Amino acid sequence: MDIEKLRAKRGFLCDMDGVIYQGNRLIDGVKDFVNWLNENHKRYLFLTNSSERSPRELKMKLERLGLDVGIEHFYTSALATAKFLANQSPGCSAYVIGEPGLVGALYEVGIDMNDVDPQYVVCGETRNYNYESIIRAVRLVQKGARLIGTNPDLTGPDETGIIPACRALISPIELATGKKAYFVGKPNALMMRTGIDLLGVHSADAAMIGDRMDTDIIAGIESGLSTALVMTGVSSRETVEQYPYRPSIILERVADIVG
Repeated sequence: MDIEKLRAKRGFLCDMDGVIYQGNRLIDGVKDFVNWLNENHKRYLFLTNSSERSPRELKMKLERLGLDVGIEHFYTSALATAKFLANQSPGCSAYVIGEPGLVGALYEVGIDMNDVDPQYVVCGETRNYNYESIIRAVRLVQKGARLIGTNPDLTGPDETGIIPACRALISPIELATGKKAYFVGKPNALMMRTGIDLLGVHSADAAMIGDRMDTDIIAGIESGLSTALVMTGVSSRETVEQYPYRPSIILERVADIVG
């Protein structure tokens, strides 16, 4: 796929960590990319596997980094997880290992927090991960709670390098209980279908932009989207060769789309 065909797409699903920013640093050229989206009347959605922040918090973070993006342009794995649980078991309760973005999303759809006899144990990214929370989660899963992960990412990028993500945090619970978690975020089709619906364009006229072969790119391929892999996050040109599939195009950074 050449860059002109990518530029001609009407809709863009775009990952955030490793594409738009690394930790608290905006990646070079991102302002130009967002300006290009707005000036060319593109439909776009920041579709992130991170569950730590709400759309409002993500908007405020980008504002602090000098980028103004409307709240309607954000959709997170926390929101996707809350939607999934509300559809599966309305009025259920959950023991949650995660940050306010995840807890708030669950509250918004009527899911109560419960550390005694919940129907679900839900795990997302958190800076407050500790042994006590692992023990409690293990005991609850052993008692029958179903184990849910907001996303299957093992690692994620920040300004200092690669850090553990949801799958790394949930794996001790899986190993101790012998139970496998169900992951809601990318590449799960549940989250991708919602993203495409929010864009309001046909999948053939949309593209997925991400930094991970194992979530972003495979999610785009399986959803019928064109895919663009950027080199500013987790994946590299060398790691691309480890997978049996390929992105439609490889870019050094998202600003390459602007030209």
